[in-house]
Amino acid sequence: MVGFKPTDVPPTATVKFVGAGTAACIADLVTFPLDTAKVRLQIQGESKLAVAAKSAQYKGVFGTIATMVRLEGPKSLYSGLVAGLQRQMSFASVRIGLYDSVKQFYTKGSERTSPNITRNALVNCAELVTYDLIKDALLKYNLMTDNLPCHFTSAFGAGFCTTIIASPVDVVKTRYMNSAPGQYGSAMNCALTMLRQEGPLAFYKGFTPSFLRLGSWNVVMFVTYEQLKRAMMAARGSREAPF
Repeated sequence: MVGFKPTDVPPTATVKFVGAGTAACIADLVTFPLDTAKVRLQIQGESKLAVAAKSAQYKGVFGTIATMVRLEGPKSLYSGLVAGLQRQMSFASVRIGLYDSVKQFYTKGSERTSPNITRNALVNCAELVTYDLIKDALLKYNLMTDNLPCHFTSAFGAGFCTTIIASPVDVVKTRYMNSAPGQYGSAMNCALTMLRQEGPLAFYKGFTPSFLRLGSWNVVMFVTYEQLKRAMMAARGSREAPF
């Protein structure tokens, strides 16, 4: 058995909320530079960065990170981290902790609009549902046991599926939010302009950095979340156990 063993008592709502928020913050700390590099690559050449892009062309995820560290210093990779952690502690704790509780409620007793809002909805649904489906399939067909390797595999698969589903909306969101005033009438206009001028592949611009970010974030977050739930329940059980 790798990591903490599953507990006989299901995690409480408090354990789920605290565990989810903490795990999401840890995932953000680990993967934030990848997200920063992804955004830089996606908006490279856009109007707001046109001047900067002439002096600093970014090539690849790690090339982008190296260029930023050289020209702007290591702190540039974590620009906006505090706001990101605050968001994760409040938002992720609710969406992940609540999803787990709601899923348990509905499966109990059975065997089984804005660009930002759209993007977040897609990412949340894809991440949580695909992680659950992959994990359930691995356990159902006895391919793995409910331990760390299973959580890692499920999270990695969830990250890949989420990237495929969310990339088009993510690219449009980034392009639209960083465009010059009046360049696009709406997010839909931005998407249609991209399709007409650059073709369908434009919606998957920066797929590799997006996958590196989402894949690694999912792995760190879900693995940490599963282990935190078990650790917190084990600690609670040891405190309540009679001497």
